[in-house]
Amino acid sequence: MNQLSLNEIIWQVVALIPAGKVTTYGQIAKLCGYPNHARYVGATLKQLPDDSELPWYRVVNAKGEIAFPVGSAAFLRQKSLLEKEAVQFEGNKINLSKYRW
Repeated sequence: MNQLSLNEIIWQVVALIPAGKVTTYGQIAKLCGYPNHARYVGATLKQLPDDSELPWYRVVNAKGEIAFPVGSAAFLRQKSLLEKEAVQFEGNKINLSKYRW
């Protein structure tokens, strides 16, 4: 039987997040069966190649914020990708009760 690595499980769960929805690093970790591995989820997504089609940008922190520094190129890219999917921001926060997967 083929054993999936935690990275592969993370990728599979992230691939399931529908357009227009977000989830948190912690929620991904729980869904993968590793509830205390939110930082590992972030580190795994950070290592994706730039041309990855995985919707990494649909994963935000527990406060509903983009984890990149505000105003950075990575922050602006993630925000733009989410806004294209009609995710609305209140300041720099996403209303998780409305947009959480």
